Amino acid sequence: MERITTIAALRSSLAVARRGGKRIALVPTMGALHEGHLSLVDAARQRADLVVMSVFVNSLQFGLQEDWGTYPRPREHDAALAAGRGVDLLFAPEDEEMYRGDTGVRVMPGRMATVWEGAIRPGHFEGVLTVVAKLFHLVGPSVAWFGQKDIQQVIMIRAMVHDLNMPVEIGVAPIVRDQDGLALSSRNAYLSAEQRAAATAIPRALG
Repeated sequence: MERITTIAALRSSLAVARRGGKRIALVPTMGALHEGHLSLVDAARQRADLVVMSVFVNSLQFGLQEDWGTYPRPREHDAALAAGRGVDLLFAPEDEEMYRGDTGVRVMPGRMATVWEGAIRPGHFEGVLTVVAKLFHLVGPSVAWFGQKDIQQVIMIRAMVHDLNMPVEIGVAPIVRDQDGLALSSRNAYLSAEQRAAATAIPRALG
């Protein structure tokens, strides 16, 4: 697996792949990888010759009181998991690499961002769409894979692709759950034993 941290190196490596006629898939993540992320790699592998995974904790999608500074960043563990699952290229830039000389240009998500999760996290989906648009532009994938767990995010990414005429197919993989039924999430590590037990009421109620 090739590990890349700069945009210039990413473009150079992918240019070689394109000249070789390879179909590229993208799996965007914020790291702290789990089986849900890795299932996206499996799906991507079936639809492409080269699988790119991005690991980037995107500051734009975190609110002022949210956990950007403390969000888990187990870089070496993530790299080992990605390599073990067959990722070809791991793109793991720092914040200043993705947003150097930031002029404040953003992708505006529209009314969908004002309901459900968006209602309690103003600006969140603006940050999500902006970084996803940047990754699509940098990687130029034929297909990008996301998890069904984040269904509101998927709906808005599909709308962005449609409305901005982006030549990217959006694949959606099923939710991956732990043995107790809780959907896998990087933030589950924040839960105490009591909170985790209480959280399992959600999949039970939905079932």
